[in-house]
Amino acid sequence: MPQVTVSSKYQIAIPAAIRKRLGIKKGQKLHLIVEDGGMRLIPDYSLSQMRGFLAGMDTTVERDEEERF
Repeated sequence: MPQVTVSSKYQIAIPAAIRKRLGIKKGQKLHLIVEDGGMRLIPDYSLSQMRGFLAGMDTTVERDEEERF
């Protein structure tokens, strides 16, 4: 598991392998969600970039009530 260090200015650097895997570009905005004592970084995409990203998604999977937003 990749590990990061918090700098004296409370900044972290996302490892290159993770940036490439997620397609994160320089200057891209990320949303930070805090939950269950941890953090999630969610890339911010414009509506035009999101067009069709759910195509082919399996909608038959049942989810627990707490997983729904």
